[in-house]
Amino acid sequence: MRLDAQLHYLDNAATTMVDPEVADAIDGAIRGVWANPSSLYGPAIEAHETLAAARSKVAKAIGCRPREITFTAGGSEGNNIAILGAVAPRRSWGNKIVVSGFEHPSAQLPIRNLGQQGFEVVEINPGPDGRLDVDRMAAAVDRSTVLVCCMAVNNETGARQDIARLAAAVKARNSRTAVHVDAVQAWLRVPLCLKNVDSLSVSGHKIHAPKGIGALYLREGYHILPPFLGGGQENGIRPGTENLPYAVGLGVAAERGAKAMKASSAHAAVLNARLRAGLAQIPGVTINSPDDGVPEVLNFSQHAVKSQTMLNYLSDRQIYVSSGSACDRGEPSHTLAAMGCDPKTIDTALRVSFCADNTEEDVDALLAALRQGLAELQHI
Repeated sequence: MRLDAQLHYLDNAATTMVDPEVADAIDGAIRGVWANPSSLYGPAIEAHETLAAARSKVAKAIGCRPREITFTAGGSEGNNIAILGAVAPRRSWGNKIVVSGFEHPSAQLPIRNLGQQGFEVVEINPGPDGRLDVDRMAAAVDRSTVLVCCMAVNNETGARQDIARLAAAVKARNSRTAVHVDAVQAWLRVPLCLKNVDSLSVSGHKIHAPKGIGALYLREGYHILPPFLGGGQENGIRPGTENLPYAVGLGVAAERGAKAMKASSAHAAVLNARLRAGLAQIPGVTINSPDDGVPEVLNFSQHAVKSQTMLNYLSDRQIYVSSGSACDRGEPSHTLAAMGCDPKTIDTALRVSFCADNTEEDVDALLAALRQGLAELQHI
């Protein structure tokens, strides 16, 4: 899938290159399955069946029933639908939301906005290793808690959260509390446990499908009040004519990703270890990711050169990493701040994220350029 042997793309947590087989499937659907899935004539029935087949593939890769899957425009929309949809019908009996302190902006900001509307919002920060204290987060749940929200894998550090234990603890304290999980960075990297989880969002462009398609798991029997109104598509959860070609692409990407998950994770672990070993030889570098985080993501700080300055230096050499979440557009990392990192650690942080296409040459190129940059660039 590599476009250029001289290009070293190491920002797969931001987005991935579209798999050629996914692109071919989308092209075939665009050209051959053109009818509206909601219509009732022959070509539309074919479209409806094609959409159903794609939904089944996505559901299988998540571990749920096809009827529990709603196609969305991506992880951000899925988070918004789940969060806003959960609190609306529960407002009659509760007004408290418990959320981790390092959520993606598409979860963090809607919840903070709900706080401005009168909800009590309790943010639980992770420890210095980026992991949440599950007991502390669950202890914040009481009879008035309508929603608990926590990402499964942090998008900046790769830290895994014990969602299964958290969800069970939440339900033990209040069975009516909704549990939403942002699994955008977890899907097809780690196994997903849906027990006691009411909703879960995933995104296509993190798994080699295009931008603009994702899915939202909603447990059968779980009730939300959809924030959108329209023609009733997707069981009324996300109205509007479905993006059939991209749903087909998501299905293919999910199927291929599920088959390759173990091998991809093992490959990423090799690259992660190689990068950690190389960084250990560079004075002043500290690792911000926990040792048991997903191997696809490694966050570190070099404590010498501002992140953006180093990013520009690396980019000039066709080495592409990031300073954190792409959705923050270069803003200081709220994840590292929530972990209690000092300003210099935050200001010099870089995030590397792997996929199956990356090679040891990519890691070596990054390490060489990083050493050179630290020698040439102005230190803070």
